[in-house]
Amino acid sequence: MRSVGVEEELLLVHACSGEPLALAGAVLAAADRSVGRQPRGDGAPGHALEKELQKEQVEFATKPVTEMGELGDEVTRCRAEAGRHAASAGALVAALATSPLPAQPSLKPGKRYAWLGEQFGLTAQEQLTCGCHVHVSVESDEEGVAVLDRIQPWLSVLTAMSANSPFWQGQDSKYASYRSRVWNRLPSAGPMDVFGSADRYHEQVGAMLDTGVLRDEGMIYFDARLSATYPTVEVRVADVCLEASTPVLLAALVRALVETAARSWRGGDPPSRVSTDLLRLAAWLAGRSGLDGPLLHPGTMRKAPAAEVVQALYAHVREVLVECGDDERVRGGIAGLLEGGNGARIQRELLRTHGSLTSVVTHCARITSDSRA
Repeated sequence: MRSVGVEEELLLVHACSGEPLALAGAVLAAADRSVGRQPRGDGAPGHALEKELQKEQVEFATKPVTEMGELGDEVTRCRAEAGRHAASAGALVAALATSPLPAQPSLKPGKRYAWLGEQFGLTAQEQLTCGCHVHVSVESDEEGVAVLDRIQPWLSVLTAMSANSPFWQGQDSKYASYRSRVWNRLPSAGPMDVFGSADRYHEQVGAMLDTGVLRDEGMIYFDARLSATYPTVEVRVADVCLEASTPVLLAALVRALVETAARSWRGGDPPSRVSTDLLRLAAWLAGRSGLDGPLLHPGTMRKAPAAEVVQALYAHVREVLVECGDDERVRGGIAGLLEGGNGARIQRELLRTHGSLTSVVTHCARITSDSRA
């Protein structure tokens, strides 16, 4: 059974006003002290937290596991750890993919972040977005690239399911996942054409780095890529999710997508040659609609109700879900999302109920700390 891990980025917010706070350094210092180390500001072995692009956010990564119940425990534990260290620094953590309230983010110090700020200007300076990345183990780069070539048409469905960023700079963006639109301003972000082989993948990455537009391989921001650090495929299209159970649902679906694609490759089936232009349209519509409007069906690239498209994803990977023991969890998770809504719907409902974006943030911070996977 393939191992899977999750990375989540979290906002640091004021407990009363809900405004983003540039306290990542203090939060990471508290985490360092908790394991008996001197403050370094960049995370340390022994705790889960790491720095991210902006001072108003922190990131954690779970350890790789094979059981979704164990992954749920990891997500819950890491969120609690982040919340504990944030509280010691005078902040709350909120699993929000963008700040509902106006924000003026501040880049973390360091040569790499300074380069990003200089190279990409406002695109980097305004990039206060929080995503959820899922890593799934692969046996080789060749298998990994075969997987990348075959899962791309389905990735927009994950964006729709995870959508949790309807507000931007104090306004309703009219998108369910505005994070996905802000993120795709970066020049290497988004879907890619079919690679065909690991050699071709690495040639393309090398050619992109040779342009000098990107500083290093970490800035290859494909929707899904080979990890430069681990023997995994990394799927990067999801918003950070409000409820702790949702990243576990996404992880189960991503692992099943990877295994389904690998079997297709081993069986000699070619990847679907959906053009990058159509994949971009599917991603845009997923960010716009979330689960509350139509999506492009990966099988037809025509509009269909969101529930129908989500069920098509489930049907595509059901055989693997059953074999992995994840079928019941995924069916229940999908039913809950379709009925209760993703984070975008919940945020808008909170605004209608409570009347202020401050209340949206503080309620979401409470959900972040109280929810269990």
